[in-house]
Amino acid sequence: MISALSQPTQRIALVIQYLGTRFHGWQWQPNHRTVQEELEKALESVLGHSIRVHGAGRTDSGVHAAAQVAHFDAPAMVPAHRWANILNARLPDDILVRASAVVSPSWHARFSALWRRYRYLLYTDSCPNLFIRPFSWHYYHQPLDEALIQTALNPLLGRHHLAAFHRAGSKRPHSWVDVQVAECQRQGPLIAIEVQASGFLYGMMRLLVGLLVQVGRGLRSPTSFTELWTAQRRNEVKYAAPAQGLCLLRVGYADFPFPADVWFDTQPTFGFPTLSELSSMAM
Repeated sequence: MISALSQPTQRIALVIQYLGTRFHGWQWQPNHRTVQEELEKALESVLGHSIRVHGAGRTDSGVHAAAQVAHFDAPAMVPAHRWANILNARLPDDILVRASAVVSPSWHARFSALWRRYRYLLYTDSCPNLFIRPFSWHYYHQPLDEALIQTALNPLLGRHHLAAFHRAGSKRPHSWVDVQVAECQRQGPLIAIEVQASGFLYGMMRLLVGLLVQVGRGLRSPTSFTELWTAQRRNEVKYAAPAQGLCLLRVGYADFPFPADVWFDTQPTFGFPTLSELSSMAM
């Protein structure tokens, strides 16, 4: 146990991975297992007192994270890079700290973030696959046209009022979102939908994918999809995609102390080329 009495402190940033299957989301909740709670319990076992961990995003129940970012304040007597190993020795096997580093006292995992990027993975083969199942929606009922999905995604780029994809229960006072990237790719039976934005509404990605599947099946045109969300017809968005297909891929900052290999493209691609691989193929 490390005594924190009269010790100067430093702010520590973490890059964290977790399997969301057995978690009731990121944020601490009474009577439910959460990622934030497990991290704070591990820190308390080291420091001997409770300590708050602040995350970059509040992932929902069952959602995974390939590079969630968080921070906490700790005694400066512990070298910042050691916190990753210290915490990993005390965390359950469905959470992993990839790296830890010192940041400025004003740096904040949530408020300093410029964007977040999520990936939703659909598996469309009629034959199930155990190794993909925990991380994808096995959607084999009807063929999906990824070109139609991409056409529907294109108008989302820019700043929009996305109340149609905003679940009830959120404390956020508005539904404005700055969407920077909206992409759909297919690799064999796998379809990946990635969206990068300044922030995400409560339930946004799962509601978005649930409606995009209708577009991919040909049940709704891309034009109808755009008209729905621009008119804010939330009552027509009736189905959210299952949580296990969604992963918080990464978070972007102007001043980030970690090298790219710690936080960029760390979710297994199941056959998809990473952005770095795509760049090398284009050379």
